[in-house]
Amino acid sequence: MAIIITDECINCGACEPECPNNAIYEGGAEWRFSDGTSVKGMFNKMDGTAIDADAAQAPVNLDHYYIVPDKCTECVGFHDEPQCASVCPVDCCVDDENVRESKDELLAKKSRMHQ
Repeated sequence: MAIIITDECINCGACEPECPNNAIYEGGAEWRFSDGTSVKGMFNKMDGTAIDADAAQAPVNLDHYYIVPDKCTECVGFHDEPQCASVCPVDCCVDDENVRESKDELLAKKSRMHQ
């Protein structure tokens, strides 16, 4: 599963530099699959659609920091636990019940983003 940032976020920004996938963005910021990854050219999202890795994507949240589910690997393959959750002072980085992935799926996602 991916991690989400809840509405309790205080916009401190502690989580953003901890993400090894560059999956965390400030509220209102556009994002790209190529940000902080080795992804180039066309990239297949989790839903199977292909997009240009350098194309700017709409913010997931306008008000507070957010995590892009297609880039989040829960730090699997990098750390023993999600780093965003470990540094969050208000415990607002939690499991996203709507995005469920196995450890093998998370490792495969990591491999696709960091070749």
